[in-house]
Amino acid sequence: MTSEGLRERKKRETRLALSHATIRLALERGWDNVSVEDVAAAANVSERTFRNYFAGKAEAVVAAHVERGQRIAEVLRERPADEPLWDALVAAVVAQFEPAESGPRDDGYAAALQGLLAQPSIQHEVFRAHARAQDELTAAIADRTGTAAEDLYPQVLAAVVAAGLGTAMAHWTRQPARSLVAVLHEVFDQLRAGSPDPR
Repeated sequence: MTSEGLRERKKRETRLALSHATIRLALERGWDNVSVEDVAAAANVSERTFRNYFAGKAEAVVAAHVERGQRIAEVLRERPADEPLWDALVAAVVAQFEPAESGPRDDGYAAALQGLLAQPSIQHEVFRAHARAQDELTAAIADRTGTAAEDLYPQVLAAVVAAGLGTAMAHWTRQPARSLVAVLHEVFDQLRAGSPDPR
């Protein structure tokens, strides 16, 4: 890996560490009881370093989602060229949740996470993060299929995958006793089948 590649990886690791620290502290103490200084200290960096990465706490919370979207696009590009596109997409998504984030969560965690993401300031950043992740996936699908990111096909497929992922995660937070990976497979199996009438 080049020095530029190492620097970029370090930056991504720092962003993710700050994001995880922000989420953890917000869930432990409450959103209004966590300062940027607290997050920086928890991540063993200076407050200035935090400010170099994020404009505020809300942006830090959703950075983990932005990183996940970037990794999904990267894994899709790395999948075997002869693998069916849908199989490659599902594998790229599921890989981001195995094994650490795939298991059951307790009801308290799920409720606290829902409450955190419902904060008005975070909602705006969540919308921006979804859009950015979808753009990354659109570009990766276009590269894989020989289309252009401006074409409808990669845009529609990326939107479907993003909606499926969002639906699975929302379902998981409401029913945390289930494995997120199992929910993801169920959602994408339904999408693969064309969402037939369950009756």
